[in-house]
Amino acid sequence: MSKKIKLMSHLVAGYPTDELSFTAAKALVDGGADILEIQLPFSDPSADGPAIQGACTEVLERHYRTADGLAFIEKLHKEFPQVQIYIMSYGSLIYTPGVKNFCKKAASVGVTGMIIPDLPFDFDEGLTAACKENGMINIPVAAPSMSDERLAKLANEGFPYIYAALRTGITGTDTKIDDATINFLNKVSSGGSKIYGGFGISNGVQSAALADAVDAVVAGSVFVRIIKENSSDKDKLYEAVKAKAIEITHING
Repeated sequence: MSKKIKLMSHLVAGYPTDELSFTAAKALVDGGADILEIQLPFSDPSADGPAIQGACTEVLERHYRTADGLAFIEKLHKEFPQVQIYIMSYGSLIYTPGVKNFCKKAASVGVTGMIIPDLPFDFDEGLTAACKENGMINIPVAAPSMSDERLAKLANEGFPYIYAALRTGITGTDTKIDDATINFLNKVSSGGSKIYGGFGISNGVQSAALADAVDAVVAGSVFVRIIKENSSDKDKLYEAVKAKAIEITHING
């Protein structure tokens, strides 16, 4: 008997084209994704592995701008109004135009949450407050490298959701789910926040191992690689992305 686990799927806006990125988003939704985490391409992404870095570089070479990413998100929101859309990016991209201004624009195109890994939860340049003002949530990132004291502080800060990076380093390489992983997730959730668990999730075995410890699994690089492999055939891209989403979200239990 299978059961469904929630999936937050990561896409780089405009990769490899806006049309194919939209096709991938539709495949993810049709495959069971509950949240679309849309990354605004960034030139020096500190937490991202080779697949996502390469995708960002390719999009930026087309002179893709933040405004293009927000227009892409607006199109997604109109097509899939039932799906939560989060923006994932880095601090300078939202700090430069002003955090309040950026959050107002993001909310206006249908964004409901922000994930900015390089803005610490207790020095976030006003991001949490600006999100609240615009009906969104800020989703801080917890990492296994954080001290128990700092993890406890974050866990008890009252955030509705926390993104738990399942290991240190960058995204994209395979992650082993073991007792240490579950122990870390239990610490992050100890204050009552719901947890999104990601970094290196690429199959249903991993999501099944996480099912009881997180509200949703997060998968990104695996989809970026599938998109790259099938970028010459729109129909194959759709089917391959959808199949992988189904595999990750529908688990034995």
